[in-house]
Amino acid sequence: GLIKIRGDKCWRDLTCMNYHYETQPVPNPLAYYMHRNPVWFHQFETLVNHFIELIAPFFIFMGRRMCIVNGILQILFQVMLILSGNLSFLNWLTIVPSIACFDDASLSFLFSAKDGSAKHQVSKIQRQTSNGDQTTRGYGSYVRQALHISLGILIAFLSVPVVLNLVSARQLMNASFNPLRIVNTYGAFGSVTKERTEVIIQGTSYLDPNDPKAVWEEYEFNCKPGNLTRRPCVVTPYHYRLDWLMWFAAFQ
Repeated sequence: GLIKIRGDKCWRDLTCMNYHYETQPVPNPLAYYMHRNPVWFHQFETLVNHFIELIAPFFIFMGRRMCIVNGILQILFQVMLILSGNLSFLNWLTIVPSIACFDDASLSFLFSAKDGSAKHQVSKIQRQTSNGDQTTRGYGSYVRQALHISLGILIAFLSVPVVLNLVSARQLMNASFNPLRIVNTYGAFGSVTKERTEVIIQGTSYLDPNDPKAVWEEYEFNCKPGNLTRRPCVVTPYHYRLDWLMWFAAFQ
């Protein structure tokens, strides 16, 4: 969210979604209809994007119900992105951390409650615990608790420069983590292109390409936009890497 607000002006004046569906790397069929929505709808979409990316994540710290609300919002947001474009596996992977917003009770409907099932066994243990029938805490539980507290303090300490960088006027994404080589500096759609330029590759079967009679034909990619009469593809979560990179090649 921050990379958008600090990046392209269109995210601040609520006009980015006027262009996104048309100029995204690999549009799908629904993108055509989404692009044709009225301006007020695109402005609403941009506001929803800012709310879900900048405000909703703080629901995690506001109790169980709000944490679940955040999880639902984040997953629905990613599902809409999946439906409206071929963004490879990006959105599918983004859904995975959101699952942590749901506790066992909120996900219990997914599991069978028959005798002998995992859900039945867990419920039995929980009832025993609530009735006071529980084993005495061993040495290992105290060690584990101490490790949890120590880890929390360490994360809080290491987060100080991260927070300072976050609110800095010259923010550097992931600067604190780059030396660990476990993350990449990445922010999707910090800027949105306002027009689409396609790289067209042609070939000929003539032995002499300089022959005036040589017939040149366009190479069609599996998913990259080309022939205007061809319907856009649906390929997510699969990723046609070359088709995707041709979108970047058009900027060169």
